[in-house]
This record gives sequence, structure tokens and C-alpha cells, in this order.
Amino acid sequence: MAEVDGEFTAFVNERGAALLRVAYALAGNQHAAEDLLQNALAKAYARWPRIRGDAEPYVKRILYHDQVSGWRRRARRPEVPLAELPERAAAGEDSDLRLLLRDALRALPPRQRAVLTLRYLEDLSVEQTAALLGCRTGTVASQSAKALAKLRQLVPGLDERTSRAEVTR
Repeated sequence: MAEVDGEFTAFVNERGAALLRVAYALAGNQHAAEDLLQNALAKAYARWPRIRGDAEPYVKRILYHDQVSGWRRRARRPEVPLAELPERAAAGEDSDLRLLLRDALRALPPRQRAVLTLRYLEDLSVEQTAALLGCRTGTVASQSAKALAKLRQLVPGLDERTSRAEVTR
């Protein structure tokens, strides 16, 4: 048992930050991301002796499935936000763009946010994304197109800003 604990602890120490970034991209805020990751790690720990090979994809799959299950539960019983966080002061154009994108991503429906996370942050194919989300490839393609169009609408000049940033790097 001590060996299992050591392996699991080493995995969390090595990959915890990367997994938290994925959870944040899915959940849209730090607290929800931490909760999502904590639940996924608890599930992975319970099955740790049976996990073979690389554990990270297994934990990511748990993250995606738990997030989708949460959307389904909330759709039946929607949450009502009670307060909004204050705006943070932004310094510089990159920070401004990052804040605009963060707010725009939060405005997307959860499924579109998940598709963008899997396709562009995790760099998965359409087929892999569809398999993880339990939907068809056409759904992934259409949700991706709708999400990108919505981002362009919410952040005017996004294409020009990102092109300019890529040229200056």
C-alpha cells in the first residue's frame, strides 16, 4: 500500500499543475477547477493499482466525464449566481487580450468550452474529442465552429490581435 501511495503522490506532484490547467479550462474558474481535479484524483486513487501505463490520460478522461456529468445535472437544476467577482486591473495589451478571452470563454456554453479545450489546448483530433465527450464527430466540428464564431463576436479584432502577437514573438 505504501508503494501505491508513493507512486500516486509522485504522479500528483509531477502532473498536478498540468491537470489543474485542464480542469480550469473546462470549469472556467479556479475553485470549480480545484474541486473537479480533486474528485478526479480521488477516483483515480481508488483505481490506482489497476491503472496501467500512463495515468494522465486516464485522469483527464475522468475530468472530462465528470465535467459533462456536472453540466447535465446543472441543466436539470440550474445554479443562480449570487455575486460577481470584481474586475482586475490589466497591465498591457497581452493581459487585456487574455482577460477578454477568459471572459469570452466563460460566456460560451459548457459543451463548446469543452470542445475548444480538447481541440486547441489538449491538441486532440476531432475523433478523439468526440470519443471523450461521447458525441459524434459532426457535433465536435459544429460546436467548434460555433464557439470560434462566438469568440470572434465577443472579442472584436481577435484575428488581427493574435496575428500581430504571433509576428512580434
